[in-house]
Amino acid sequence: MRGKVIKKEIQPDIVYDSVMVAKLINQVMRRGKKTIATRIVYEAFELMKKKTKKEPLDVFDGALKNAAPVLEVRAKRVGGATYQIPVEVRGDRKIALAMRWIIAAAKAKKGKPMAEKLSDELIAAYNNEGPAIKKKLDMHRMAEANRAFAHFSR
Repeated sequence: MRGKVIKKEIQPDIVYDSVMVAKLINQVMRRGKKTIATRIVYEAFELMKKKTKKEPLDVFDGALKNAAPVLEVRAKRVGGATYQIPVEVRGDRKIALAMRWIIAAAKAKKGKPMAEKLSDELIAAYNNEGPAIKKKLDMHRMAEANRAFAHFSR
């Protein structure tokens, strides 16, 4: 039996007073350089404000909501065979996956500063397009294709 994991409380960021923005900053951060990550995220939010003429927090929340998956597949061994079983994604994991996909899509782009790439990806996810949304749709398609094995889940 595994022990219970104690989740660390994340302090909200200083500008928007949002825990979600603080989580985004932590995800963007590389090698412990938090000041650089903070600058990238805030610059991305400023660019989003200029491009969309909307409140950056609303665009960010909308992008996370659109990119968050509802279903995913988990591998389970049943009698020597491994089945991909569709399961519902829990709340915290939904947000973590959405953030991870948006940041990965931004990092995959080349030739622009990270702040610009991140703002572009967040706007794309807000408009239900881009690589993060494609990843979510692929995951849903996979879960739908393996719906026949749903009875193996417990």
